[in-house]
Amino acid sequence: MSTRPTPVRAFADVAVGDTLPPLTVHVDRPRLVQYAGASLDRNRIHWDEPFAKKVGLPDVIAHGMFTMGSAVTLVTDWVGDAGRVVEYGVRFTRPVVVPYETGADIEVSGVVKKADPETRQVTVELTATAAGEKVLGRALAVARLD
Repeated sequence: MSTRPTPVRAFADVAVGDTLPPLTVHVDRPRLVQYAGASLDRNRIHWDEPFAKKVGLPDVIAHGMFTMGSAVTLVTDWVGDAGRVVEYGVRFTRPVVVPYETGADIEVSGVVKKADPETRQVTVELTATAAGEKVLGRALAVARLD
């Protein structure tokens, strides 16, 4: 096992229009229960199927912050250091429905929309979908590169 740190992406190696390698994050009920415990968000819509349906949802749904955090993983992996993400925001457009039998996949892609040579910051626009539906809107991450 290597103990060398992963190098941070160099600003000189990035251009507007570059696409990031796509990422798929699988989420299932056990992962939602673990996230509920870690985040202290134990709302029953995230783990109790009968309750979720009773309040009008199609099934259990993933936590919005889980979805948001999963999406930014694409950027942190690409940059090489999660601490380099200096700004991140999204608009939640649709919940990620998590069926008991199959779970759900969050598909994330990204493209560099802006590169500022003065600050060495890049803005990445993310697209996150689940079951073919966009689940995050206006998802932008700003990262400082070397």
